[in-house]
Amino acid sequence: MIFPDEYKHVGVTKALPAGAEELIYFLTDYLIEERENPETGSSEYALYSVRKSGDGLLRKVEALELIASGEKVVKYGSELNIKDRALLIETALKLCIGKVNTVIFTGVDRHITIVHDPDPSGILEIEILDVTPPEPAWLSQVVRRLEASGIFGDLQVRFTENIIDLRRFEGDKTVFPCSASGLEGKCLDSDILNENGHMLVGCEISKTLFEMRFPELEYSFINICPFKSDIVVPSKPFITRCCRSEKSGFVNISGFEGAVVHWGASEYQIAEAVRNLVNRLRKIG
Repeated sequence: MIFPDEYKHVGVTKALPAGAEELIYFLTDYLIEERENPETGSSEYALYSVRKSGDGLLRKVEALELIASGEKVVKYGSELNIKDRALLIETALKLCIGKVNTVIFTGVDRHITIVHDPDPSGILEIEILDVTPPEPAWLSQVVRRLEASGIFGDLQVRFTENIIDLRRFEGDKTVFPCSASGLEGKCLDSDILNENGHMLVGCEISKTLFEMRFPELEYSFINICPFKSDIVVPSKPFITRCCRSEKSGFVNISGFEGAVVHWGASEYQIAEAVRNLVNRLRKIG
């Protein structure tokens, strides 16, 4: 796959440099030639890699190597956020059918870039591991808002959800940690228990609180802490959250690398955790 790191490495011209004495902007590594098809009167394109020499803002063209031209090159008809690398790869994949292997994209700021031979394996997939309610799951909601803002565009990453719905455990004998969840059952922060046989759905902190408040009661326990749970389990590299701030950072659960943020982490902290995780995963990979 050819996908320049920055659109500043892509130039556009209607007249190719005529010889070795021609000069070109020093950042231009790829050159798009736009020309008119004499038979149809419409534009067609050719993509070249540029070999240049010298110093300064303008450098001598040593050679142009043709990468693709004619019916192998198409221009996407709408403007996109061309800083969203995963979006451009996925869009190019849909267009690269038949002889087409190169797509030209125009950004909302009118800059140009290209994707040649798009390869989806270059997109890193991260799982959002969380519980609901609230609905949507809080961590998923934050990550999706950040993704929509474009803050992860350069990371070439896509997110999937692995959300455990705690409503499956609702019932008269179920105890949840907090009444703010809105779950149907009893809650540690608001109810008094006086009989055996309840089922606590929570984490180790919840378990400790239960036993401190009701030391004589017998109960069963479903652990939803991702560090010890049998139901909240990652299936790929992930980001999740924990109520214990000291657990924040990089972890490995079930053989998958991931990042943990505190239950009340801010948008900035979550964005930073995702970015640090992606950098770590790419180094490991």
